[in-house]
Amino acid sequence: MARIGFIGLGNMGGGMAANLAKKGHDVRAFDLSADALAKAEAAGCLRAADAATVARDVDAVVTMLPAGRHVAAVYDDAVLPNAAPGTLLIDCSTIDVVTARAVAERAAAKGLMVVDAPVSGGIAAADGGTLTFMVGGSGEAFAKAEPILACMGKAVIHAGASGTGQVAKLCNNNLLAATMVATCESFLLARRLGLDPQTFYDISSKATGQSWSMTSYCPLPGVGPDSPADRDYQGGFASALMLKDLKLALGAAGEANASIPMGAAAAALYQAFVNGGGERLDFSGIIRLLDGQTA
Repeated sequence: MARIGFIGLGNMGGGMAANLAKKGHDVRAFDLSADALAKAEAAGCLRAADAATVARDVDAVVTMLPAGRHVAAVYDDAVLPNAAPGTLLIDCSTIDVVTARAVAERAAAKGLMVVDAPVSGGIAAADGGTLTFMVGGSGEAFAKAEPILACMGKAVIHAGASGTGQVAKLCNNNLLAATMVATCESFLLARRLGLDPQTFYDISSKATGQSWSMTSYCPLPGVGPDSPADRDYQGGFASALMLKDLKLALGAAGEANASIPMGAAAAALYQAFVNGGGERLDFSGIIRLLDGQTA
């Protein structure tokens, strides 16, 4: 088993660190939140005094942080100055591609291997160890990271060179946001035109309109498998995080001179939903905005 440092024990990171400890790894964990540290300790992790301590004398360091600026700061101030050459660095945060590649270059200059490994699956998957990891980095770094990531997920997929994990995540969530909006508006349209939502689900889920947003994560309560819609849109993947990912996708599209009109439209709708108080509701709660309801 490996000695692993873990920085960032929020809604996602807490469950991920706990799963590493559950699989027998020696996990040294740090977060600015005392409550998060206490939960990690209760889950079998060793509490660390600070991020710099986490990076010392470990085989790998996993980070799960809010944004690119946080990743860059933690790497530059704590991880890179303290990690021994050969240490594997795994960043599971969802950040901009430019920062991911710049951090990887600075790490490589110090003799460290790094992968960007953003996740898909949400809080429930983080807690249950069923995340999907999209991994960017060298083949050698991926080979070292894969068994560690497999302790926290059901699928670990090598996307390519550094930064491509982030590319995969941004493209995936751009697609997810757009299909969720289209799913919501279609259910609302069916209901307004007199078609029972369950009947529409039974038909469309077996027709060409079928999508994950419909059959695995239906935005209407009581239709399809259990989803956040059945819990008043609590839990799941917060709309504020979806908006963050859409903005990252738009930024990356601008740098690549790529047109993503559906992503731009989805971003505008999620911005309105967040502005109206829906930031903590699951992203499928966008159906409330489309239906003229308040968050």
